Amino acid sequence: MSIYREYDIRGIFEKELNEDTVTKIGFALSAHIEGDYVAVGYDARAHSPVLFEYLVAGLNAGGKTVLGMGLVPTPVNYFANYQAFDGVTPTASIMITGSHNPPEYNGFKITIGQAPFFGEQIYALGREIDTMAFPSKAERRVKEIDALERYKAYMIREFAHLKGMNERIVYDCGNGVAGVAIKDIFDGLALNAKGIYVDPDGTFPNHHPDPSDEHNLADIKKLLEEEGDIAFAYDGDADRIAVLTHQNNIKGDQMALLYAMKIENPTVIGEVKCSQVMYDEFARRGVNAVMYKTGHSNIKVKMKELDADLACEVSGHIFFKNRYFGYDDAIYATLRMLELIQDGIDPDAELAKLPQVFSTEEIKVETTEQEKFKLMDAVKNALKQPPEDFPHIKDIIEVDGVRVIFDKGWGLVRASNTTPVLVTRFESTELSEAKRYEEALNRLIDSAKESL
Repeated sequence: MSIYREYDIRGIFEKELNEDTVTKIGFALSAHIEGDYVAVGYDARAHSPVLFEYLVAGLNAGGKTVLGMGLVPTPVNYFANYQAFDGVTPTASIMITGSHNPPEYNGFKITIGQAPFFGEQIYALGREIDTMAFPSKAERRVKEIDALERYKAYMIREFAHLKGMNERIVYDCGNGVAGVAIKDIFDGLALNAKGIYVDPDGTFPNHHPDPSDEHNLADIKKLLEEEGDIAFAYDGDADRIAVLTHQNNIKGDQMALLYAMKIENPTVIGEVKCSQVMYDEFARRGVNAVMYKTGHSNIKVKMKELDADLACEVSGHIFFKNRYFGYDDAIYATLRMLELIQDGIDPDAELAKLPQVFSTEEIKVETTEQEKFKLMDAVKNALKQPPEDFPHIKDIIEVDGVRVIFDKGWGLVRASNTTPVLVTRFESTELSEAKRYEEALNRLIDSAKESL
């Protein structure tokens, strides 16, 4: 059951994701999908094509025909849900990807009826599969489609106005799947772009494909310094982005402030990890900004509910409904950032206008899958009667974990939905206060651990 996560299904190839389990996943999912066609693509991991065949067998046994996309970025998989191929529109899509996890991992991101299949839906699927007999074999039914070429043509057409930009663009695909799309799009737009680690390689020989980790940005920073004006880096399946200038590593919440400048009267969704600066600046502009749960599936559902134009996660998931379809797409976000620059917006100058705050990166507190939610409950209880020397609490927001509002900043503690950790983050207008909040909440977490 540990492979069934909040946002997707994820585990180690063969150990957890083996022929029996994956075939059953395909078969069980078939009962949740209306219509006959399911679009399936996969990332660069060596075992992704093997999992594709296992999944196909299950989907075929469940009466579905697979529209095979081959090697594609996750955003292309999402894109396929809005397209007709020879008169056939898929009613669901499944992306086989381990995202930014180590090479031995893989998994499935599932979309049904243009909406994420997640949370209790996934947990219930796991319980169903746990007691299910092996499905009967069926004739292999796979219809190959070229969703990738359709996607690239769409981007080149929608951003034709970027042709002739003089900016020197450098980018790092991290040997993930971004390279199968972004290079051709840049070439099709005749942009001055140079990429590194563009060829997909699921062993990730150069660095781990996670641009939210500064260690993985060393090579692209060097290339930016020597040959670029702006830089982009992508995670393993190209649904997260890092944007770098000579002065800034622009986080997802800062990107949202920039993107919203060119959207009229937007509604914007942020997560609990976003800086208070973002929420305050949107309030100053008169923008409707909503704080919501972390997680790409949560945010997509909330975007649809509120008919929001834009959403962001600090880690680099950027979602556009304005002029797009409402899902996270790092390649599309790249082109929208270049569009801002072409329109005369200087990201560094805009960020320099914002109040200065001191923020930590995400700090992870190790625990176990069995204990993390119990520990989170213990932290919440401890905050009801904190120690006498604990910083003054102005408010507690429990949208996702606890965001504790202090006099000069805030601290966040939440249970990760994908890994056995608590995730913390701290921010203040004063560096010493940010450290004080971090130390105080860490002591509280330690005490809560001891109480379990």
